Amino acid sequence: MKKHIIIGNPITHSLSPKIHNYWFKENNINANYEKISPEKNEIENIVKKIKQKEIYGMNVTVPYKQTVIPFLESKSKLVETTNSVNTIFNKDGKIHGENTDVHGFEQSIVNNKLNLKNKSVLIFGAGGTVPSIICGLKNLEIGKIYLSNRTTANAEIIKKIFDFVEIIDWGKVTNCDLYINSTSVGLKKNDNLNVNLNSLSGSKIFYDLIYNPPKTKFLSEAEKLGHKIINGKEMFVYQAQKSFSLWHNLTPKVNEKLMNHLHND
Repeated sequence: MKKHIIIGNPITHSLSPKIHNYWFKENNINANYEKISPEKNEIENIVKKIKQKEIYGMNVTVPYKQTVIPFLESKSKLVETTNSVNTIFNKDGKIHGENTDVHGFEQSIVNNKLNLKNKSVLIFGAGGTVPSIICGLKNLEIGKIYLSNRTTANAEIIKKIFDFVEIIDWGKVTNCDLYINSTSVGLKKNDNLNVNLNSLSGSKIFYDLIYNPPKTKFLSEAEKLGHKIINGKEMFVYQAQKSFSLWHNLTPKVNEKLMNHLHND
């Protein structure tokens, strides 16, 4: 049986086992998928199991998307650009890292029929997924990207990669077309970004990378004010589809049956 895992912390909210085990069954693949939350000092040994195919495929979520990079033997150009890995497997005998988050984010925007050309966006947070979001936004021809993070030094790291990003102080909300929460604030029921949305004029789009729970406080408050809201479930599904196709050279179906399977979580 081909073993697959996702590593991260926190990890209890992840639906990755549910979607991949569903696809294994649908495609008659003898494999399993589970989630684990290792300590940082355990990660190198886990990644090395890819080499011997003790682990056939691995996903990586926060906070380890950069942590795993030194243990790779090859990586895609997108990984080099974003400095972020979420998919690892044995490619031609080497431990290989890929980034499927960019694809997942772009596909979620396309599916929602959003035109971001020359529009503006404010991203809250500066974690491991943000470079992937910025790459996706540039591919979608966004006009202006603002970034706000509680720790300015982390935002500056992002700016070193993408010099066109403008950093604004945490708590300040500039008028944009799109607002993205990339932080983990919202995973717990009463989590609150403490961002004042009342000063915004016109209808905006609010996007939360969190998909479980399906409606964070960030999205609920925006919805009450009449804005369009999107959670991270479609991004999650399409990055997972891309990972699956890299592991098994087979693109699994994303359809209503799958979304219903995930709907209760």
